[in-house]
Amino acid sequence: MTVAALILPDVTPVETIDWASIPSPAFVLDESRLRRNLALIEYVQRESGAQIIVAFKGFSMWSAFPLLREHGITGATASSLNEAILAKEEMQGEVHVYAPAYSAEDFPRILELADHLVFNSFSQWARFQPQVLAARAAGKTVHVGIRVNPEYAEVETDLYNPAGPYSRLGVTRREFREDLLDGVDGLHFHTLCEKDSDTLERTLEVLERNFGDFLPRMTWVNFGGGHLMTREGYDLARLIRVVRAFREKWNVHVILEPGSAFGWQTGWLVSSVLDVVHNLKDAALLDVSVSAHMPDVLEMPYRPRILGAGDPPELDHHRETDQGSAGNAYIIGGTTCLAGDVVGEYVFDRALDVGDRVVFDDMIHYTMVKTTFFNGVKHPDIGILHVDGSYERVKSFGYEEFKAKLS
Repeated sequence: MTVAALILPDVTPVETIDWASIPSPAFVLDESRLRRNLALIEYVQRESGAQIIVAFKGFSMWSAFPLLREHGITGATASSLNEAILAKEEMQGEVHVYAPAYSAEDFPRILELADHLVFNSFSQWARFQPQVLAARAAGKTVHVGIRVNPEYAEVETDLYNPAGPYSRLGVTRREFREDLLDGVDGLHFHTLCEKDSDTLERTLEVLERNFGDFLPRMTWVNFGGGHLMTREGYDLARLIRVVRAFREKWNVHVILEPGSAFGWQTGWLVSSVLDVVHNLKDAALLDVSVSAHMPDVLEMPYRPRILGAGDPPELDHHRETDQGSAGNAYIIGGTTCLAGDVVGEYVFDRALDVGDRVVFDDMIHYTMVKTTFFNGVKHPDIGILHVDGSYERVKSFGYEEFKAKLS
């Protein structure tokens, strides 16, 4: 089957969704959009021969895991003991673990859970090697890898660049220890961040140049995450070709572990207007927090899309006057006491009133896993909009969850 011949499931039209019927605030996963992404991922896995697993750091909505298993996703990658337990209990497939460092307290349990275990340094591998070898001698099957740093990346934002200057993530060629490879059967790298397959191809060229001497000794190579294969316009044919070529050239099993690709454009954060205040400009205060519920907006930073709203400079009816903003322009802010708990200024097609829904687009990947209970503000529900149009609230949060984080 060619990419052009791939038939994808239909998705629920946004304009048909009754936002007012969804309790606010809520993260809403759209089943139809997730199924479309999974169909693409399943196709890439089948055609490329790679194993694709889900990275919990980007998507760990475990109520949706049955859908992932239905589409041939056989495992998950965890970056902590808690994520490894979640992978074992809820994903119910292979458990792949990588963390920048393991503690002596957590490692025995991690080793018990892991099918693939990647070390960030040779010093960590040397420290825990006796436990790994003892587990193998007792009948435990665990594949061990070393994360390498090719020192090449095309990531524009330093915060998300694993191969930036002085990075603590992965072993560079200068620090690589061939004498400590006994017991190691794989290499891992992660240098992409929401990139296309041309970036992967260039990265592999550098990887082969720097670490090609060791690839013949490996049985698997993990390409990490950042492969945004579900984004419109992504070159799937190139990805399939590149993965196949690498597998055949080095006779290795290839693993991809995207996070964003699973949750990309699969849902929304539904919020409501609590008040409108005026200080030269109108400001709409929502029942969600940018700081607590959309931290990437401040960290990256980036400007999220709001359904039915536009940017002020793009709309003719918006102009600045000495009385403030003309038109239906609002500074959109949250409910914490942080002065900077603000998304930005948007123009709507009508005036906002208390109770109106404000819906943020593409809020499932990464966003939900980074939320906090800062200031004790209400945490959004987690819900699923099913393909039959029904809405299911799968999780709500209250005082007990807030209290449980404290002591």
